Amino acid sequence: MVADGYGQTLMDQKMTRAAPVGELGLLAFDDRGQETRLDRSGSLRGRILKYVLARFGGAQERGSNWLHRTSLRRPVDAARMALSMAAAVARAVWVGIDPEGFFRRHSSDTKPFLRRFPGLGEVLFVSTVDGARDILTAPGTLCRAPLPNPIEPLVGQNSLILLSGEPHRRTRSILMPAFHGERMRGYVDLIADATNDEIVALRPGDQLAVRDAAQAITLDVVIRVVFGVTDRARRAEYAGVIRELMRSGTAPLMLVPWLRREIAGRGPWARLVGFRAQLDGLLSEQIEKRRGIGAHGTDVMDLILSATDEDGNRLGDDALRDQLRTMLAAGHETSSTSLAWALYHIHRDESIRSRAAKELAAAATPGEIAALPYLGAVIQETLRMHPPVPIALRRLTGPLTVAGVPRSGGDVVGIALPALHFNPDVWKDPDAFNPDRFLERKPSPFEYAPFGGGYRRCIGAAFAQHELAVAIGTIMNTVELRMPASERRRKPPRAVLRAIATKPNREILLDVIAWR
Repeated sequence: MVADGYGQTLMDQKMTRAAPVGELGLLAFDDRGQETRLDRSGSLRGRILKYVLARFGGAQERGSNWLHRTSLRRPVDAARMALSMAAAVARAVWVGIDPEGFFRRHSSDTKPFLRRFPGLGEVLFVSTVDGARDILTAPGTLCRAPLPNPIEPLVGQNSLILLSGEPHRRTRSILMPAFHGERMRGYVDLIADATNDEIVALRPGDQLAVRDAAQAITLDVVIRVVFGVTDRARRAEYAGVIRELMRSGTAPLMLVPWLRREIAGRGPWARLVGFRAQLDGLLSEQIEKRRGIGAHGTDVMDLILSATDEDGNRLGDDALRDQLRTMLAAGHETSSTSLAWALYHIHRDESIRSRAAKELAAAATPGEIAALPYLGAVIQETLRMHPPVPIALRRLTGPLTVAGVPRSGGDVVGIALPALHFNPDVWKDPDAFNPDRFLERKPSPFEYAPFGGGYRRCIGAAFAQHELAVAIGTIMNTVELRMPASERRRKPPRAVLRAIATKPNREILLDVIAWR
């Protein structure tokens, strides 16, 4: 881990011992106490600081200019500044590699904790019920979406996720009717069809690649639901572009804004921008086609095209594309990771698998599957252990006390969901996968918040829960799956950040035993 108190280990007098900086390694400085101007880039100190600033803080020219214009009393001051920057990047890398582990270690904390991230600056995180309540009940006039946001390159600046104030309220009022719970229940047959299409080729002796199958199912569902696309070739075209866009949204690009640069039209950033442009082309074509037809169907796109706010205003083209891109990207990525984790936990524990299978045997239709209580509890427990978006952030526009800590306008506060969901004061034996905990009591929205909360709660929450239940139920009612002994012996996968959401860091294979 990166030591937050590393600056205190650097001494003002002659220091020949190394200063610990966690996983970044060790740096040693020899401070003789004299006032020093760090303008000799050829010196060892100059080369080290120039490298750190160039590598982690921007272009090499920026690092060089900083060194030449900065007069510091001691090289140790420069070291602190450079190491602070490097530590922020290291934290961002750690969050990308193991976001659940990073935050779960704070599950027993009774007080908020501070962490600094590139682009966001210092963030005050809470892991307690009182802290979550303070943030989620804060009025919309006192909070904004924190910008820059790691997902902005994928969803666009007009995305509902990134809007604040009146633009957020207006856009949400236009989008909400399309995601009403009753309307979402009308899509259960479509979800079952998409799931069956993905598993129809499986035969006894095959293996189901859970992570890939989950992504294929949820992506096909969102394309059918959002656009009502029935043509298989057209759905495949959308799926190919969206899949490549998601793959290009790597954790470094999402968490370290300084890396978002093209190099002669090449590189990871250029790749992301290119696939985003391809998707926007498909979206623009679909928008024009629907407007030309003038149809008002039941898919989400038709509903949004015809929706207005209270003043009769519709979404503009740029805003519409950003909302559709958000639904295609965020809508399937979060459901995909939850579906994969749910299938993993169900088949890792035979008692859970057999109990779910027995309950499913009595469900004759997708609608009945979506209403099963134990399966619903399995999904809730999956979301507790693996919230697909591990943090809920707000940037304050005025003073607010969070968990007893006063914060000012401009500060960023957040809920560390993996810590809140593993808080031992709320959850008995939090490391155990136990769906029964959700049948025994209903947690408050300040104890359990996988879809965020307050006025910014995910508008697709109802659809996501129906989608997960129907997809899991359809799979288990169609094929009998078993987790191989080799997988049971392995350490559970680790959640890693990828594009919009976290996902298992490796594939999960289940044996196909028989057709039902």
